[in-house]
Amino acid sequence: MKKVLVVDDEPAIVTLLEYNLKQANFEVQSATNGVDALSKIENGKFDIVLLDLMLPQMSGEDVLKQVRMDRNDTPVILLTAKDTEFDKVFGLEMGADDYVPKPFSPREVIARINAVLRRYEKSEATAKQNPSNSDGGVETTGPFTIDHKKYRVSANSKNLRLTPKEFELMQYLVSHENQVLSRDQLLQGVWGFDYSGQSRMVDIQIAHLREKIEPDPKQPKYLKTIRGFGYEFSTGDDDSE
Repeated sequence: MKKVLVVDDEPAIVTLLEYNLKQANFEVQSATNGVDALSKIENGKFDIVLLDLMLPQMSGEDVLKQVRMDRNDTPVILLTAKDTEFDKVFGLEMGADDYVPKPFSPREVIARINAVLRRYEKSEATAKQNPSNSDGGVETTGPFTIDHKKYRVSANSKNLRLTPKEFELMQYLVSHENQVLSRDQLLQGVWGFDYSGQSRMVDIQIAHLREKIEPDPKQPKYLKTIRGFGYEFSTGDDDSE
């Protein structure tokens, strides 16, 4: 039985979700503030978390940031009244796996949960079949050294302070060095999305990563834009874009 944590400060929403999730054969726990939610996530093993952004004591945004900083990859679906493109992109960029705007139907939430769990299980199966990046090894390419166990990237022996998502993006790019990758391929490979529509999020993360790995982010040497196609990571001698 899959275990779900419902985090929302509105009792009616918690009750509604708890009832419908139990009817759908999920084991359910709940929290009504960010501090309690973070404690439960840190001390319990949940298959997925439904997380409202507007919470007392500690915002859902801060809860999600801390969870991802702790390298906890439990799937998270955001529940929030906010429904602008910026909010969606920002939430997914922070490390959420999906986004359900309020008001919503319990049937829709359950469908999203099942879809995220399927993607997550597929991603885990793929990782087991291709364990090169999960064996705790250290990999070097050009000036970059990637420590897969310690989640660190250095350039010319200088540690780069990457966020968890920037590290995952760098890891994916290095594993596909000298290959042109579309935005949809990056969404699928790094975020686990199997649909298009969030390409802006990829561009934002690419820009953030360039700020940290490039000598001159405005003239990328390693992470190049291939106009009309996507991006290519290369540590070769060709500096043209």
